[in-house]
Amino acid sequence: MNTTNDGAGDADVLAALRRATASRHAALDSQLPLSHEAATLSDYASHLVLLRNWLVPLHAALAQSPAGLPGLNRLVEIERDLAHPSLAGLFPTHDASAHCWPRDMSEAYRWGICYVVEGSQLGGSVLYQRLRERLAPHPLDYLRGAAEGPGPRWRAFMLALRANVKDEAGIEEACAGACDAFDAMLVLAFPGRVAARV
Repeated sequence: MNTTNDGAGDADVLAALRRATASRHAALDSQLPLSHEAATLSDYASHLVLLRNWLVPLHAALAQSPAGLPGLNRLVEIERDLAHPSLAGLFPTHDASAHCWPRDMSEAYRWGICYVVEGSQLGGSVLYQRLRERLAPHPLDYLRGAAEGPGPRWRAFMLALRANVKDEAGIEEACAGACDAFDAMLVLAFPGRVAARV
């Protein structure tokens, strides 16, 4: 998962989100199935299953996207990639236990979750450039994403986030949502891990 440095000031919600999630981000990025240079199709299958198990309960919890953020369902690309013949027999058929998300999320908390989901698309684009030749002929549709790349949507997301999360309480809630989104992924990536705010 990845985000870009856009020069925001320390009081900016994006700067606060980056600070709050930095250690989780680093821990996850170094241990994902596609982190090592010699990643294989089997690693890609494991990566997709991990993301699917993370995104399914998130999509249910975020049935309504925060105001100003168009919905995006990446599960379609995940399922299409998993169905590609080159991945036949390379991943388990069962899903991990779903993370239990709170029923009453604040709008700012939802924005924090979306920060992690949206940021993961930037990381996917980087992985696509690194792996598209190595893992061919698999199309890597999930990592490739939109034809125009993740930049336009990420810029729109940043504008919408800043317009909707401005005060200290909202920023704190957004950071809580982002940390919980990372923790849900870390628990899936490292079974037995106890999620804890740091």
